[in-house]
Amino acid sequence: MTVVSGGADELRETLTVVPPGERGATRIADRVVAKIAAQAAREAVGGLPPEAARPHATVVVHHDTARVRVHLELEYPCDIGTRCRQVRHQVAQRVGALAGMAVPEVGVHVERLHLAAEYGAKQGRTR
Repeated sequence: MTVVSGGADELRETLTVVPPGERGATRIADRVVAKIAAQAAREAVGGLPPEAARPHATVVVHHDTARVRVHLELEYPCDIGTRCRQVRHQVAQRVGALAGMAVPEVGVHVERLHLAAEYGAKQGRTR
């Protein structure tokens, strides 16, 4: 003799509703947040000289807070303070939006300045 079950009806009866606070949490890895921050820095900097390295970031994540350090190279001459402010703003905004984390600190380290080709030519300098 074969026993036939009710299928979906039996499954519905055994499921219980778990409160949101007890369902668990999603953890975003530090390196994922670092990649988001590096991409945001690239967006903020815009065009880079051909020989410049791409911006990279390191992060420390504690619960829902990320502290970010961005390392980048800029073209010279430029307003370095303004460019760094743009990078800080963009990184904080993008990490907050994409990772859902608060970003109280974004440190920007300018590792190298690259002389713009047209500026060097006007000054009579050669590379």
